[in-house]
Amino acid sequence: MPIPGGILATFDRYLAGQLMTYFGFFSLVLVAVYWVNRAIGLFDGLIAGGASLVTFLEFTALALPNVIVVVLPVSALVATLYGLNRLSADSEMVVAQTTGLGPWQLARPVAVFGIAVAVMISVLAHVLVPASRAALATRSVEVSQDVTARLLKEGEFLHPGTGVTVYVREITEAGELLGLFLQDRRSADTRTSYTAERALLVRSETGTGLVMFDGMAQTLDVAERSLVTVRFDDFAYDLAGLTGTGSDRLRDPRELSTLALLQAGPTQQEATGANRAKLLAEAHTRFSEALFAAAIPLLALGFLMQGGYSRMGLWRQIMAAVVAAILFKMLANVAEAEARDSASLWWLIHVPPAITLGLGLALTWRSTLGPRPWRRGAVA
Repeated sequence: MPIPGGILATFDRYLAGQLMTYFGFFSLVLVAVYWVNRAIGLFDGLIAGGASLVTFLEFTALALPNVIVVVLPVSALVATLYGLNRLSADSEMVVAQTTGLGPWQLARPVAVFGIAVAVMISVLAHVLVPASRAALATRSVEVSQDVTARLLKEGEFLHPGTGVTVYVREITEAGELLGLFLQDRRSADTRTSYTAERALLVRSETGTGLVMFDGMAQTLDVAERSLVTVRFDDFAYDLAGLTGTGSDRLRDPRELSTLALLQAGPTQQEATGANRAKLLAEAHTRFSEALFAAAIPLLALGFLMQGGYSRMGLWRQIMAAVVAAILFKMLANVAEAEARDSASLWWLIHVPPAITLGLGLALTWRSTLGPRPWRRGAVA
């Protein structure tokens, strides 16, 4: 006897609503845990460098989309497993199935839930994450330049960069640096020490520079053990280069739009320093992440519908679904690594999510041939 359309639509809304509720809860929990772990390191780096609390909050907000896009597929899996297992434990599935509800009717609201998660991930991956990464990179350059200026404190030996030591005897109210000593040991071949009677910090479009007056530069050739001394009236030293965040930095491919990544032309390759294969892999990974998120709920449903009733509940099916999801994610990482080595292998990125979706549909079809796990009178 066919199920009335009104009852079926009501059940679809109910199950999809339950899954979305659990999905929201688990997403908040996982994002909070992930964010706290990252925020601790970010807080230490920014606050210790002299940045304000407002800057810290700004950085954490810009980093949030990158955290969410990683967490959502996991939340979708956990929400599906928890939601369906709870409906089974509360015998709500038994009531639904007594009306003739079959596996494909169960799969419909689950598929709708998966598509909703895929849409969220698509918006994040194609719009919010690239924009937030670009903004975060820009603010990192600005903050690093500000921190470089703050690190110049009078009467202290400071290390604003690896292999660089700075000492200032006195800083006047006008911001002039008196009695400056700067040693640059970043090169393995030479060691250069600068001394100056006075110096000024100068801001420009290319970053923060240190202009020294009435000083001397002593350069030691490590191999030949020879010392070259040069006296100067004024000399400019680039402080922005200490942190490696100059204005000519290479952009991260994840900052580019999906359209720019798919073009993967000479302009994009020059801007990022990445080859065509890496750019195409990044673009197709954004699409595959959404497909994987849509397939995960169906995969979980397929596993939960296998086997018959057991006093142990559905824990065997739940563990099987979790292991399968982990294996497919590992396979996706391998496929992505292969695609980054060859531009012609971009299609490999879409294989793991396609297999995940296919297995979920196959398991759902298989459940139509055997006993239903939620029918309480079935034999284990």
